[in-house]
Amino acid sequence: MSAYQALYRKYRPQTFDDVSGQAAVTQTLKTQIITGKLSHAYLFTGSRGTGKTSCAKILAKAVNCLHPDNGNPCNCCEACKAIDSGSCMDVLEIDAASNNGVDNVRDLRDDAIYTPSQVKMRVYIIDEVHMLSISAFNALLKIIEEPPEHLLFILATTELHKVPATILSRCQRFSFRRISQEDIAARLQYVAYQESIDLDDGAARVLARLADGGMRDGLSLLDQCASATTGELTAERVYACLGIAGERKCGELMGYIAAHDTKSALELFNRLYTEGKDLSAMLDEMACLTRDLLVLKTAGGGGISMFSGVASDKETMDLAKKLSSGELIRMMELLQTTLAGFTRASSRRMDAELCLVQLCQPELSLDAKALNARLTRLEEQVKSGSFVAAAPEKKQQPPVPEDLDDRPPMPGDEDAPPGEEELPVSRDDTPVGFWSELCGNVRKELKPPISGFFVATPNAPVQGALVGDRLELRCGNDFTAQMLDRPDVLEVVSRKAGVMLGRPVRAVAVDMSAKPANNPRLEQLMNFGRAHSDIVTIKK
Repeated sequence: MSAYQALYRKYRPQTFDDVSGQAAVTQTLKTQIITGKLSHAYLFTGSRGTGKTSCAKILAKAVNCLHPDNGNPCNCCEACKAIDSGSCMDVLEIDAASNNGVDNVRDLRDDAIYTPSQVKMRVYIIDEVHMLSISAFNALLKIIEEPPEHLLFILATTELHKVPATILSRCQRFSFRRISQEDIAARLQYVAYQESIDLDDGAARVLARLADGGMRDGLSLLDQCASATTGELTAERVYACLGIAGERKCGELMGYIAAHDTKSALELFNRLYTEGKDLSAMLDEMACLTRDLLVLKTAGGGGISMFSGVASDKETMDLAKKLSSGELIRMMELLQTTLAGFTRASSRRMDAELCLVQLCQPELSLDAKALNARLTRLEEQVKSGSFVAAAPEKKQQPPVPEDLDDRPPMPGDEDAPPGEEELPVSRDDTPVGFWSELCGNVRKELKPPISGFFVATPNAPVQGALVGDRLELRCGNDFTAQMLDRPDVLEVVSRKAGVMLGRPVRAVAVDMSAKPANNPRLEQLMNFGRAHSDIVTIKK
């Protein structure tokens, strides 16, 4: 009985036409083989599982094949069979991670000068070439630049920036791109059919997304899931086998975050944690979904083609309407920070729960990013019309001071003439010269040291500003605000201001030192909230 062979090894491409998602690379190599215009050194770069080593082996067979077929090896001649079985001594695959010393390269250089004994060309495939030491690279330079006619070098690496420029300039470089999810899903369906695996289309898409552009990863995941279950392999079974939450639960959790429903979000998280879902995978799915939402908010309908596939288009569009760009950016950074801290965290569950609470309640944080997220959310609500002013409630008028008995009827009085009641405004509508005159009147009645605060100069500790029927005594520091925030002082200021304006005025002390500085948007929002604190509602 033969030993079981992993799917990614069993279905390794044997010709250039079998390689998925790298048409630009494979077509160029086929053309060079057909025309005989081969280079003496190639450098294959790209992320893991994209076909670099497979193409290197196919190229080694193609240049030595006795009966090539349109640039592809026939896989039937003695040379192809010897290379496939690993018995050909003239085609050597070297792992630079374990043979990275200068002595290893010197031995390679000494052997390379001999002509091949079994095939036409001696081929050296050096995998993970970036692992070579600097001295090893230097020993390799001369022979790569001027090799014998019978010698071909094929270098492969996932980290191009670690390869010296002197090596790069001596090679033809081919970049292997990440394989699309559609190509991976199609290949998985083909392999599943060959292996009699009942693979659902949804499961194939999930595996393709988790492969992250690597065909080998996709085949390994298929191999794992197929061996862990019997019957039809669906998306839910893939989630259960790999210990991930899944797109449906991920979208449900994001919906609770968008609604600021901390209780429901924590309950769902606890249920997923109890079921054994991996916390890192769960937060990674959340980060991918947040990224999709941000792409949709910034790129509009054109961003649908850039989705990672965590959620369906409809679900993503519905969530995008509930979250602002500022909130999504804050959420993305918070998720990434939490994931990065998992490697040194003593309790991953506690960190994940804290992250979830902060996502649901941005008001818990007072940093600039949290404030920006809340402001952008309010701005989008105003633009969409979900933030409206309700009908004002009729309030009982404050008692009119005795020296205002002779004033004319004002709006809001029972004997006032018919007309529209004037609502408070959010702007500063202080009349010219009002504050200066009020300071003089107040100083006559108040005693030191309180009277000393009322000075009509630009640098005075107190500045007055009228906002509707409200007189704000804007104090420069907390001490001044505490001194003025007394009923007897505020009563005097209210009465004097009312006499001057001919209408009731209510004075309040405001500590300006506690307000965020240099934020015009926040100042505008606070003024709006003060003016409409009793009449603003938000539509559900």
